[in-house]
Amino acid sequence: MNNRRRHIILYIALGVVIALPYIGFGFLHGWYSDQVEGIKNARFIIVDKSSMTLALYDYRGSELMNIPMACGQSYGDKQKVGDMRTPEGVFSVASIEDASSWKHDFGDGNGEIEGAYGPLFIRLNCGKHKGIGIHGTHLPESIGTRASEGCIRLNNDDLLALAQQVHPGMVVAVLPSVEDAEINKTIKTK
Repeated sequence: MNNRRRHIILYIALGVVIALPYIGFGFLHGWYSDQVEGIKNARFIIVDKSSMTLALYDYRGSELMNIPMACGQSYGDKQKVGDMRTPEGVFSVASIEDASSWKHDFGDGNGEIEGAYGPLFIRLNCGKHKGIGIHGTHLPESIGTRASEGCIRLNNDDLLALAQQVHPGMVVAVLPSVEDAEINKTIKTK
């Protein structure tokens, strides 16, 4: 191989060695920026049965929303279908569904009620408990009380505002009140 050819190969190799870290840094910077952007959108929900509120927090722990809610009529952690209790623990959002056409019969003699769930149903993954979610209501006066069959009820406007911040996989923690904790102790000792 002649000298000229060796010099060209050497310069190309040297150029690659020098440029490679910069190219890698560019890719790494792009990946890192995507990760940071994902964190900025990380949020979680705390449902507090003591204060009858639902709060939305960002990844730094800053409160973004704090709204009144209604939960299950009966105290304690959900045990079975129909016990009128809201499950307690850490769950996740499964889906956000259009509930505007859903009807429900509350067993109060009024038959099926249109709009019983409000405009949306934020379905939760609650393990063995199916059909639990965060939804609106046709009875805004029930908010702030223990009025649901186990779901978390919000005013329809609050639900719509919350839904803009929610995504599948988001963490939702439901905390018991003192009364719920007392009932839970009684259930465990039986």
